[in-house]
Amino acid sequence: MSDHPSRRAVALGLGSSLLLPAHALAQADQTYSQDEILGAAQRFFGAGAEGLATVVDHVFEELGRPNAYVEGNEGSGAIGVGLRYGSGYLHQKGRSGRTRVYWQGPSIGFDTGGNASRVFTLAYHLPGASSIFTRYPGVDGSAYFIGGVGVNYQRRDGVTLAPIRAGVGFRLGANVGYLHYSRRRRINPF
Repeated sequence: MSDHPSRRAVALGLGSSLLLPAHALAQADQTYSQDEILGAAQRFFGAGAEGLATVVDHVFEELGRPNAYVEGNEGSGAIGVGLRYGSGYLHQKGRSGRTRVYWQGPSIGFDTGGNASRVFTLAYHLPGASSIFTRYPGVDGSAYFIGGVGVNYQRRDGVTLAPIRAGVGFRLGANVGYLHYSRRRRINPF
């Protein structure tokens, strides 16, 4: 047995306050660190994604460590009413393989333009791959002119998704809508 006090406390099961290091260790094994996410996002977006580290830092400050992420691509357009379609792969900490994911959804708001984006979505408290396959409401504000990086949050039943988008095109405005994540590509956004 190690002489380290917190390891000894965990091994002996002494006191709930001394068990915190074991809980923190278990959380670290089930979630991604900021360095892991930043490295994966930089590989996915490429070295040229300006502001990526700032956006990842902001999300970690607000939400902590995610237990899954989705890498994908999407296209969207709007003139007051908008549509968004995308596809990618879900990766979960501690699970091998990846799960194919599609998403589509409508929006309404003061929003105009179109863009194509690479999307790196952080997932928080996602119990399993099948939990992503539902509708997630959200509010989105976009300001793309040629390129940019942005994030918004989508929440449902204790699960939070934080799509980080780096896109090209022209898009300006804000909207309210939802994304429906599904197992198969769908044309109908509803």
